[in-house]
This record gives sequence, C-alpha cells and structure tokens, in this order.
Amino acid sequence: MSRPPLAVGWARPRAAGSALGVLWRFSRPHTLIGTTLSIVALYAIAISADRASDVFDLVLTLLAGACVNVFIVGINQVMDVEIDRLNKPWLPIAAGELSLAAAQRIVFAAAVAPLAMAATQGAVELIAVTVALVIGWAYSCPPLRLKRYAALAAGCITFVRSLVVNLGVWLHVAGAPVIAGVWALTLVTVPFSFAIAVLKDVPDIRGDRRFGIATWSVRLGPGPVMAVGVGALTAAGLGMALAGALVLDGASPVVLLAGNLAGVAALWRWAWRVDPHDPVAFTAFYMRVWQLFFGEYALVAVAYLIG
Repeated sequence: MSRPPLAVGWARPRAAGSALGVLWRFSRPHTLIGTTLSIVALYAIAISADRASDVFDLVLTLLAGACVNVFIVGINQVMDVEIDRLNKPWLPIAAGELSLAAAQRIVFAAAVAPLAMAATQGAVELIAVTVALVIGWAYSCPPLRLKRYAALAAGCITFVRSLVVNLGVWLHVAGAPVIAGVWALTLVTVPFSFAIAVLKDVPDIRGDRRFGIATWSVRLGPGPVMAVGVGALTAAGLGMALAGALVLDGASPVVLLAGNLAGVAALWRWAWRVDPHDPVAFTAFYMRVWQLFFGEYALVAVAYLIG
C-alpha cells in the first residue's frame, strides 16, 4: 500500500477540535507541560521569597515559553519527516495530518511571537528567548544539525532545560540574586535533562541508524544507555533528597526528602520492569521519567511555599 501524501494544511479541517488536536500533538505535550510547570514553579518560589513580578508578567512568560517550546520541537519535526516516518509515524507531519508548509508557518510564528513579547519585557527575557531559539535551530537544522553528535545533542537539551529556563525565568520574574533553591533546581535538572536527552533516543535506534544520527543508543545499544540514564536520575533524586533537605533554608526538608526518595523508588520499580529492547514499553518508561521531571519542580515549589 502506498504511503499517503502529506496533507495540505490541516488534514481533517471539518472540526476545530481536530485542528487543535493536531497542533497539540505537534507541540509534543510532555515537553510543553514541562516548560509550563518549570515557569510556574519558579514563579511560586519567587512568591515565597516575596520577589515575584505581577501575574500579567507570568502570563506573558508562559506564552513566550510555550512558543519557544513549539519552535524547538516543531523545527525538529520539520527537518526529520523521513526519520519520523520510521521512528514516530504518529506525529502529525509524518502521519500526513499536517502539511510541511503549514508546519513551517507554525514554526515561524512560534519563533517571531516570543521574540516580539520578549522585546517588550526586558533584556533578560530577550536574551533567554534568543539563546533558546538559536540552540533549538542549531540542534535540528543544517549546516550544524547538532543532533547528529551524541554529546552535543545532549548538551543542547541540558543547557536549555537547566540554565536557560531556570536562570532566565528566575532573573526575569524575581531579579538578582539567584537564591539557593533555584541553584539547586538548576543543578538537579542537569542530570535530569541529560537523562531525558539520552533516553529519548532508545526507541528510535532503527530510524536514527538508517539516517546516520549517531546517538548513544545507536553506538552503545539500549541496555547501557538505559543504565546511564537511570544512574543519572538516581543521582539527581538522591542528591536533592539529601543535600536539598540540608542546605535549602526556608524549604520544607520533609517534602524534599520524602518526595525525592519516593521518586527514586518509583524510578527503580519502573526500570526493573521494562525491556529496553521493546520500543513501545520503553516509550512508556520514558514518559514516566518526564513525570519525575515534573514532580521535581512541584516538590521544590511546594517545599518553599509551606516551608
């Protein structure tokens, strides 16, 4: 059976809900939720320190963050249509639900909109947005296409998730100096982001190998990569459970200790049951790792709000 051609515009325009559903899946919801929760958690910490900007500023920051997120994941889908047809055939472009031209228009708008908003919100947000957009472009697009190189690909994701998001958002909504809790979040999201960066490629070995994307999963195999990812996540959870509970003044040590130990226990239970050679099962495990990422931000925010 021949492959269906790429759709012109939205493939199912008969209902607004279908178009919104395609856009929602194009935005890779787990990444969008992660970005949103990161911003909200940092704002909550700023509230606890009586340093938060007004709510309107939070709304604009959320909109800018969402647009940057859509640009980064969208430009990757635009550049990787053939790879996605092997690795992720359910994504809107690969599935023929969204035309390449429509996706390009979405990506363009998602780049211009946050730059326009950031230009009115101050230098910190403008720098953070610009850096994130440039790194997202360099990750997916020629001539750099840094995703071809395992270390650089992981570095791109880690740098944006840990430094650009945490420090950029905090300095924008709360100003300097950066408090200990934000530094702790920045440090703990380094191994979290690294783990996400390497684990996301485990189910994609077939397509990445065919198109010359030399991920660590392609080079080492799924088992060793899973071990590295689980090790990084374990170190992050234990580090925040112990050091965070001891060092973060004003944050509830009980919340940090109990929450992070529960997260590590859940991680090992999930890892014990998954076969890294099964792409479907491993994808489910990978999405649970994102739940731990969400939970870390929620834990730190709650620890400060009730501490």
